[in-house]
Amino acid sequence: MKKVLFVLLVLVALALAACGGGNAVATIAPVPAEYAGATNPLGADAATAGAEVFKVNCESCHGPQGHGDGPAGVALDPQPKNLATFAPTVGDDYLYWRINTGKEGTSMVAWKGVLTDEQIWQTVAFLRTIK
Repeated sequence: MKKVLFVLLVLVALALAACGGGNAVATIAPVPAEYAGATNPLGADAATAGAEVFKVNCESCHGPQGHGDGPAGVALDPQPKNLATFAPTVGDDYLYWRINTGKEGTSMVAWKGVLTDEQIWQTVAFLRTIK
């Protein structure tokens, strides 16, 4: 009986280890070379225009303060990022890249061709202001 319990315990431990045990830390993808090192060419005043771009294009999923709680985002899997906590952890290059190209495996669409480069940078400026 002890051997069976031991084997069962080992199997459960292996299964949890294979699944990450729920403690997996998401890694941030490296920024592609064509975007790496880019910094916002616009000043902080661009955040005002960026707030409007965000409201029209992003708020339905990310919510008014970027917390990932927009009405359209509720039904998405995975849920939209909480940009208020995420944006401070990445550079301008990452934000510009993700807005520009989207993210495969999520509902984050590519805004390239829909928004101008200036509008994307304005949005990045706005993201720097949310809390």
